[in-house]
Amino acid sequence: MNFDSAITTMNNLLAKKQPHTFNRAWVRVYAPCVYRFVQKEIRIETGGIDWDRLTRALQPRYQRQWTGSLRKTVKPYQDRAEVDAVLQQYGDKLYTFISPQGKEDEHIRDIISIALVRIAQRGNILAKQEIIKLLAFTIDDWIERSPNLYSWRGYDPLIRIRIECCIRRYRYSGSFMRYTYKTLEYAARGLKPLIAYSLDDADYSGRRI
Repeated sequence: MNFDSAITTMNNLLAKKQPHTFNRAWVRVYAPCVYRFVQKEIRIETGGIDWDRLTRALQPRYQRQWTGSLRKTVKPYQDRAEVDAVLQQYGDKLYTFISPQGKEDEHIRDIISIALVRIAQRGNILAKQEIIKLLAFTIDDWIERSPNLYSWRGYDPLIRIRIECCIRRYRYSGSFMRYTYKTLEYAARGLKPLIAYSLDDADYSGRRI
């Protein structure tokens, strides 16, 4: 079995069984050959099975049905080696958070972000700091380009809170970047745009001097 055949097997099995949700235990019971393959071949940089890589390759409707595992309260810790394991592998691709050149770059950006998010969800404070720093570049660009996010201008502290919520709540193995964008888009509907005036060319009422 290789990766492509594992994905085909999973898509066909999910189409046949039609589970409302599924997780790693479901895969182990109904697709033991796939489970053995991913257990041996699909590993994350810091150890364990890379379920995100598997489920991200499934048909979109099945990605949303993946439940992962329930996370207990985690104890915060700092481990730079876990973060470096991701950054060293994709170090030449970090530009994708600033200026992605196409779909392939956006895909790589998602791989990097999800890898850091999963480490952050285990409690690694340094991983959370790293993904927040990288996302800041992308979100600044979104705000400049997207009318749907324009209301976020000037709300930097609140943006950080939203990012932390996205990191904490992200569960399914679709696009983390899309999940973050949609979270900001929905929240922007309730924001009052902040308008800054220069003291050099306007009085406090906004009239030109």
